Amino acid sequence: MNLIIWLVVGGLIGWVASIIMKTNAQQGAVLNVIVGIVGSLLGGWLVAPLLGAATLNQNDFSIRGLLASLIGAVILLAIVNLVRRGHVR
Repeated sequence: MNLIIWLVVGGLIGWVASIIMKTNAQQGAVLNVIVGIVGSLLGGWLVAPLLGAATLNQNDFSIRGLLASLIGAVILLAIVNLVRRGHVR
């Protein structure tokens, strides 16, 4: 059950992050899920402690945890854009 929640929430977070970073037209649903999950991991390790939020892995489904995941996904897309194009879009 946890895997299904990861995929659904990861897809939604990846989709929102791609809209924020204006890369939604370049990536499909699968890439949105991958960006969401990897960005959530990044956000869970780096951003969640700064916000004082627990993550889904710690059995806490909260707004602060989702915000940390979204920030992590946006950071991940910014890094990918920086590497691909030489600038953040």
